[in-house]
Amino acid sequence: MSEENERHNAKMRKIKAARDKMMEQKTEQKGLIMVHTGKGKGKSSSGFGMIMRCISHKIPCAVVQFIKGNWDTGEKSFLRENYADECRFFVSGEGFTWETQDRARDIAAAENGWRIAKEQILDPDIQFVLLDEINIALRYDYLNIDEVVDFLLTQKPHMTHVCLTGRNAKPELIEAADLVTEMTLVKHPFKDGVVAQKGIEF
Repeated sequence: MSEENERHNAKMRKIKAARDKMMEQKTEQKGLIMVHTGKGKGKSSSGFGMIMRCISHKIPCAVVQFIKGNWDTGEKSFLRENYADECRFFVSGEGFTWETQDRARDIAAAENGWRIAKEQILDPDIQFVLLDEINIALRYDYLNIDEVVDFLLTQKPHMTHVCLTGRNAKPELIEAADLVTEMTLVKHPFKDGVVAQKGIEF
């Protein structure tokens, strides 16, 4: 074995020993409140990636999709057509707020989505709930942020995971969450005139 390989192996052994020691202290399990926010692409995609993992691990899950109601999204058709028994899929929004141009309807749709979301989170048969684009509804005050945070902190079952996506997550939600990821926009083809494309954006 070369001297370089010996140095590498010794370094890896030290790293493994340190990691094993750290992992000995990580014993708690709990249902997480997760927030995916930021201006970059990938918030919903990451959430649906976790839905795929849940299905693979036979973890019952549900999706409540806010805002994107009239979009023929790939994830909606894929899950409804192939995994309807494993993942419940609900749509509450009627489209982006600039499309509906009716605040009262948007509020009603968001409130209905939140009602469904609470039912799914409280259902003992469901262990993971994705609230896709709920942050948009919260941003425009279609939902009361204090009510949402209070419910998540006081009524969510201990082992149920909830993931909330959408840009401009409110500070109260970020503070309450266990895990927060901010997607950073570096470059996007939309600025160069490229429209949203199937398989990429929806």
